[in-house]
Amino acid sequence: MNMPFHMPTNRINAQGLIRHPIRQYAWFVNDIDEACHKWNRMVGAGPFFVVRHHIGEGFTYRGQPIEADVSYAFGQAGPAHIQFIAQHDDTPSIYRDMYKKGETGFHHVGVLVPNVQEEVRRFNEAGYETACELWGGDYVAYMDCREDLGCFVELHGDAPIIQKLFDGWQTQHEEWDGVTDLIRENRPE
Repeated sequence: MNMPFHMPTNRINAQGLIRHPIRQYAWFVNDIDEACHKWNRMVGAGPFFVVRHHIGEGFTYRGQPIEADVSYAFGQAGPAHIQFIAQHDDTPSIYRDMYKKGETGFHHVGVLVPNVQEEVRRFNEAGYETACELWGGDYVAYMDCREDLGCFVELHGDAPIIQKLFDGWQTQHEEWDGVTDLIRENRPE
């Protein structure tokens, strides 16, 4: 189901730096499975689609070809898209920039944008560094906005395959019984 997202036009700062709706809220966790179970128990989130030991294409961290060993879980809590990230090593990363081994917390907000390069340019011109780039079905860039927002901002291209993933996660959540197959080791079709 494609959810309608609209930015208010009656706000004084309707043209803030983040000009697209926040679609994702991401937490850095120690244990992906444990986080999925806790969020299901607390807010009915799920099901979660897990990608363990993800390998990204064209992955760079602070301009260098460095990729940490990470796993991801993607799911829904009502209209909010939730992501959990666990890093399995101490490789420098946007995750280790915020959290040492054993620490957890909120990591980033994610927005789907039609032109990632243009958004990166705007963020760079406003003084925010591009911390990480990769290809994940479309171009993805993480902007270091910790000084002002306390987190990173993920700018993710909104190619049809990405829209299909987000819509699939939402549909799976809406049609799910809340119990069966909470953790799924693949993405929705």
